[in-house]
Amino acid sequence: MQYKIVIIGGGPGGYVAAIRAAQMGAKVALIERERVGGTCLNWGCIPTKALVAGAELLRKIQSAGEFGITIENKEFNLAKLMERKDAVVNKMVTGINYLLKKNKVDLIPGAAKLGETGKVIVELNDGGISELAAENIILATGTKPATIAALGYDGQKVITSNEALILQEVPPELLIVGGGVIGCEFACIFAEMGSRVTIVEAMPTILPFTDRDAARQMQTILKRRGITVKTKAKIERVARTQEGVTAFLEGNEAIYADKVLISIGRTMNVMGLGLEEAGVALGQRGEVIVDEYLKTSVPGVYAIGDITGKVQLAHVASAQGLAAVENIMGQPRKMDYRVIPSCIFTIPEVAGVGLTIQQCEELGLKAKVGKFPFMASGKAAAMGETEGFVKCLADPETDKVLGVHIVGPHATDLISEAALAIKMGATVEQVTQVIHAHPTLAEALLEAAEAVHGRAIHI
Repeated sequence: MQYKIVIIGGGPGGYVAAIRAAQMGAKVALIERERVGGTCLNWGCIPTKALVAGAELLRKIQSAGEFGITIENKEFNLAKLMERKDAVVNKMVTGINYLLKKNKVDLIPGAAKLGETGKVIVELNDGGISELAAENIILATGTKPATIAALGYDGQKVITSNEALILQEVPPELLIVGGGVIGCEFACIFAEMGSRVTIVEAMPTILPFTDRDAARQMQTILKRRGITVKTKAKIERVARTQEGVTAFLEGNEAIYADKVLISIGRTMNVMGLGLEEAGVALGQRGEVIVDEYLKTSVPGVYAIGDITGKVQLAHVASAQGLAAVENIMGQPRKMDYRVIPSCIFTIPEVAGVGLTIQQCEELGLKAKVGKFPFMASGKAAAMGETEGFVKCLADPETDKVLGVHIVGPHATDLISEAALAIKMGATVEQVTQVIHAHPTLAEALLEAAEAVHGRAIHI
């Protein structure tokens, strides 16, 4: 078969690219060896958010008395929650399959690799080999959880996020290695379900790439929730027993856990793709090197998503997919990574866009700062969710919004307004002139912007 575009990998980069290419009139094949949706839908974004929703509901039920509601016989069943999670994922997978069919994308189940120029070889899931001819190829194979050999990963007692998503019982003692986004999200999920959680992070703080104030606030909240956080700490070795695992830190401190969750990042899915043979250049981390148009070192071969080593987020993969397709179809478009919202689905949520205070300092920018606590928000008080704040950073010379960082209820929803403001080059003054509905959580962003100039009303 001859295709305008062959896409290897059906995650949020691959399937979005396939649909857009088909919308633009291209004949498209999408090759996926498992289920469409990739890590994000099947093992990441969606299933974890389904678990977060359950954990948040459990937390609300436990505090129902504050709202004058009495609930008796409160029971929690992790297996049932996992069933619901699977149902949500299955529904989304079915929806993507429908969209691919609707847009006449040829979905080919199998494992692909690059052949000679313009060829893709597919080892079909149901047996046999298929060879596709492609004018253009898009690599979108994503990443997988990284492991540490010294920790003895076995998928049973020492697990990654993949195994954490299929647990049927809540581990009484859970040790999480890594205090990044994934580690903190799972810490919140299992702590609400009753696990005694310990986070071990080698860096001086959890969420090291988040704005400093946001990371500190979240660390305080986690400790308040009973989660033990050990920073500047490294695990040297682990010893497995029939009952669980004992981890030994530097200094010979021992931590017992029923399960150890390795959460130290992800590695590129580039093995078996025939990249070296095809001449596709790779970076030191195994990432596929691309230019601003998503082109690799081989003409006609593009790469998108996590394997590019840029920003490993589903919405970035989707944006790259759209950009790659437009470039192929003769509508040149450069990728712009300056305004990318970062969303962390802890309890409460953390979100940010633009520069952090650390980045401002590194650039020599003495940013003006405005902060507004959710404690002073009428809507947050009515909801009973007053932890956190909105922080606005502004250029002292131009008054343009440089960054916005939020810890608190619905932070991941609120951040889109800030992303739009930064993308459009809005000033703080322009943001303050937008009338925000009352009573809403979005008013906190307005107040943070006003606070930049010392004009916040409610603090």
